[in-house]
Parts: sequence; structure tokens; C-alpha cells
Amino acid sequence: MTASPSRPSSAVGLIYAMAAYLSWGFITLYFAALKAVPPILVLAHRIVWSVVFLTVLLIVFKQGPDFRRAVRNGRLRWAMLGSTVMIAINWYTFIWAVTNRQTVEASFGYFINPLVNVLLGVIVLKERLRLMQWIAIGFAVAGVAVMGWYRGGLPTVSLILASSFGLYGLIRKTASVGPLVGLSIETAILCPIAIGFVAVSTFDGRPMFHWGPLVGVLLMLGGIVTALPLIWFAAAARRLRLATMGFLQYTAPTCQLLIAVLVLGEAFTIWHGRSFGLIWIGLAIYSVDAALAFGRWRSDNAAADKAAAVTASAGSTPTPTGNDAEPVAVPECQA
Repeated sequence: MTASPSRPSSAVGLIYAMAAYLSWGFITLYFAALKAVPPILVLAHRIVWSVVFLTVLLIVFKQGPDFRRAVRNGRLRWAMLGSTVMIAINWYTFIWAVTNRQTVEASFGYFINPLVNVLLGVIVLKERLRLMQWIAIGFAVAGVAVMGWYRGGLPTVSLILASSFGLYGLIRKTASVGPLVGLSIETAILCPIAIGFVAVSTFDGRPMFHWGPLVGVLLMLGGIVTALPLIWFAAAARRLRLATMGFLQYTAPTCQLLIAVLVLGEAFTIWHGRSFGLIWIGLAIYSVDAALAFGRWRSDNAAADKAAAVTASAGSTPTPTGNDAEPVAVPECQA
């Protein structure tokens, strides 16, 4: 059976997890401060400065050899190309949403993302769902329908964010590459295009400090803003149970929603309340089901370990114990 993490390790893991998820929540304020800059140019600077910062991290953490091995792997390169397209769509959509006062709808997309992940598992991986999971997805569909009825059309921003991030997570799940190396490859693929956008903007008379020194500095911080939460997330995932990480993932969209309404002054109508309410009910059902599945997994592993111990004490060869992985997937980081 997997050993329970020690209390000091769990406490440190919780700090790392909250740092990561709060960073992804409060990144809304970062992009709001850059609203004067065209979203595509914000994305370009984020990619360029991420490459700079991630290169430093690859050297510091001595992951350069891992990066080179991953780049030489032809099959992995195709997978990373797919994840690169998805994360680029996701990043641009979120930046556009914040700068166009659509942060409430963006947070809605990240709330439904866990349930989209479950649905993708059924469609792509042919996974079978439990009854409670189907009920949770039903509430999510109802929430999207209510939001669509209120808006007079589908909540495009929410669906793009949820589906692009879901597909990104699905691809990264099947690609055997670490978070730091993976993000380094993705930003490296996008870097030539990003440099092109930055160069064109500079030649058009809009260099990095065109919008003021503060905006210029914020653009340069794009790499740190992107990479640090990823490192904290990876550190937390090594120290915390998967079920704990799954519960904490709702911190980021909750922060985004609160900032959108309380700080940025976006509207939160009764229709928003109804659609979010349906989503939250679905997430509650999903979380309870995940907790019950985790409890069954621990119980089965405990029984298997006990049987193995009895067999070993009798002088026989121990049998394999339980499953190798918990039934609750670690959520992909909101990179």
C-alpha cells in the first residue's frame, strides 16, 4: 500500500498547492493590468519570456539532457505539437476574456473542466463511468444550457477554455514527459511565431515599453508568472494525495470568479447564479464519488497488503499488492 505522506511533508505540499492554485487564480489581476496591450501580443511576450526563464530552470535543475531526449523522440514530438496547439488556444482565450470583461465566463469554463475531462475519458479512452459521474456530467450540461439560454447562444469562452484544457490534459497524460520539460518544449515550439509578433509590433512603433514602464516590466515577468506556479504544482503533487489535489483545484476558478465580480466589477446575474449553481452541484457529486472511489481503493489495497503479509509470513512468495495508482487523477495544471 502507498505510504501515507508524513505530516510535515503534507503541510509543505499544501503550501505548494495553495501557492500554485492561488497564483492561477490571481493571474487574472496580472492580465487585467495588461488590458491596454493587444491579447495576441501579451501572449507573444508570455511565450518569449517563458522560454528565457524556462531555459534558466532547465540549467538550474539539470534537466537539459531530459529536454534533448524528449526533442529527439519523434512520437513525443507529435504529441507535444498537439499539446502546444491546445495550450496556445487556452492561453490566448483566457487573456482575451480577462481584457474583454469575460472573466466570469472564463471561470465558468475552468469549473466545468474536471467534468469535461471525465467526458473525454469516455469518448477518447473508452472509459466506463459510474452512475454518480454520469449524474455530475448531467448537471454540467444543464449548467451550460442555462448559461447559453441567458446569453442567447453557447458560452463560447467557457467551452473553448474547458475543451482546450481538457484536450491538453489528455495529450499530456499520454506523453511521458515531466512538467518543466514539457512546458519548455511547448513554449520553444511557439517561440519563433511569438518573436515574429513582437518584432512586427516593435517595427510598428509599439515596443515593449510603449504602454509605459510598468506594463513593460509586467510583460517581462510573463515567464516567471507562467513557470513558477507549475513548479509549485509539481512539488505539491509529489507530497499530497491525489484526492487532495483534486479538491484543491477548484481554488483557482473560485479566485477568478471573486476577482471578476468584486475587483473588476463584472456582472453576476441571477442567471449566472443558476448556471454556476448547477455546475457546483455537479462538482459536489463528482467530488463525493471521487472520495468514495479513493476510499474503496485504499480499502482494497489494505486488504491486499494484509494478505501479502500473511503469505510472506508463511514462507511463500508475496503476491502483488493492490493497484499501482489511485483512482482519482491529478488535475492538469492550469499552465
